[in-house]
Amino acid sequence: MKFKSILLSSALALFLASCGAKKITATPLEVTSTITAKKAKLTEAQEQRWSHLDLVNDSVPGMSVDRAYELLKGRKATKVVVGVIDSGVDIEHPDLKDVIWTNTKEIPNNGIDDDKNGYIDDVHGWNFLGDVEHENMEFVRIVKKGDDGSATYKRAKAEYDEEIQQIQAGKKRIQYIYDANKEFEKVLGKGYTAEQVKNLKTDNQMLNDSKERFVRILAQVDQNELSSELEEAMNGVGDEGKYHLNIDYSPRKDILKDNADDWNANGYGNNVAWGPEKEGALHGTHVAGIIAQARGNGIGGDGVASNYVEIMSVRAVPDGDEYDKDVAKAIRYAVDNGAKVINGSFGKYYATHSDWVYDAIKYAADKDVLIVFAAGNEGMDLDADNTERYPNDDKNTLTQYTDNILTVGALGYDYGTKVVAPFSNYGKVKVDVYAPGMRIYATTPNNEYKYLQGTSMASPNAAGVAALVRAYYPKLSAVQVKHILMDSGLALPGNVIVGGDPSNTRPFAEASQSGKIVNAYNAIILADKESRK
Repeated sequence: MKFKSILLSSALALFLASCGAKKITATPLEVTSTITAKKAKLTEAQEQRWSHLDLVNDSVPGMSVDRAYELLKGRKATKVVVGVIDSGVDIEHPDLKDVIWTNTKEIPNNGIDDDKNGYIDDVHGWNFLGDVEHENMEFVRIVKKGDDGSATYKRAKAEYDEEIQQIQAGKKRIQYIYDANKEFEKVLGKGYTAEQVKNLKTDNQMLNDSKERFVRILAQVDQNELSSELEEAMNGVGDEGKYHLNIDYSPRKDILKDNADDWNANGYGNNVAWGPEKEGALHGTHVAGIIAQARGNGIGGDGVASNYVEIMSVRAVPDGDEYDKDVAKAIRYAVDNGAKVINGSFGKYYATHSDWVYDAIKYAADKDVLIVFAAGNEGMDLDADNTERYPNDDKNTLTQYTDNILTVGALGYDYGTKVVAPFSNYGKVKVDVYAPGMRIYATTPNNEYKYLQGTSMASPNAAGVAALVRAYYPKLSAVQVKHILMDSGLALPGNVIVGGDPSNTRPFAEASQSGKIVNAYNAIILADKESRK
């Protein structure tokens, strides 16, 4: 009997092994009531990780990540490499250093391409920008090449002329508010309040002219935050004129020494993950943190898939517009070096070599890699006629050429008609799904953390869920994982404001292709079901 018992146990073990872990029988979450406004009252700790909360327990339109981890207790996972194509990553950040991808085929700092992949000492990824920090906008680069008679040139030139006018007018407005703030500080001291401004009696004409405006501003932010934002705005205006719109600024040629129009010109860039200075890698470090910063360690926020991913830093996005050549080569680099999910929190409205990027995306599809892109922050309907945004999965035709791209719009945490972030692009065809993107707390360079917002933050939230699914269900394809995130999301009944315009409403079901928000808990339930077919 003992022998028989052992045989039965072995047979049972084989049966269970063939079926994988125990079947998940949990019921997916759903929203049954029509959207009604609900102002979230979050503690600081909740706000720092609101994208992990959910509507059922917390009345917050997060992704139910905490619930998902309850489902996954005791189950085995395999590490997933996530390529972060961005401005660079501070790989020394204490909340990220343990999840950084390492190319084990490369011997560090020996000056040799040990794995013969074309990149020397690419131990933690590759920096396709080298020492370039700032860049022109793509429409400026088109104007610089001269009038070729094309409609693209005419559109680019018109935008360039308009931007130059706006930056000049904007600089005057910002300068006036900046100067008025300094004057208020002289009279009232730093940290002054709206009430002090309102009650101020003065002969200073600038202060009298500015009182009403500053009372309104200080009702939204405190004066110290205002001062900080004004400093950033002044610097930003300077960067626009000095770098983004400056026809005489050519860092590609002068610094990187590369021809962006020659696909066969290789070997440019270096292996410094964060670029020439860590501060310039703020965006990419924040994106990486959303996906992978350590969970539950009492500092910073929590990563969506921190225990199950390795972050590969692929620097290809400068301050300004990215080059198609860099994006295409970055995608291929990430794919060739083992990434199964790629996050791309970038985009532009002109492209000179979009075919290179399309080919790279198709290459990723052939290698079973899911790419998650941010939808953009212009509050636009991407389905509208003549709207071109790059990269995309339809070559701007509204007909997909590949099915391995997930395009993500952004949500805020106040549930109601304003749940779609006012800056988020939208579209029934071109946006696939929504995820948290307003006031997201994550890692920034030099061991710091910040709240940032944009579809740039929504994209890695969704990419983190995709990586979590691929970690636990590695046999599911990239296309399956994409549709699991879309099909399993939470549908929100009712209308929402899109584009930040209260007069522009539509059913949430019509704001994206899925009509849903990413939900990790539901995604795991559906992935488990799909994996057993």
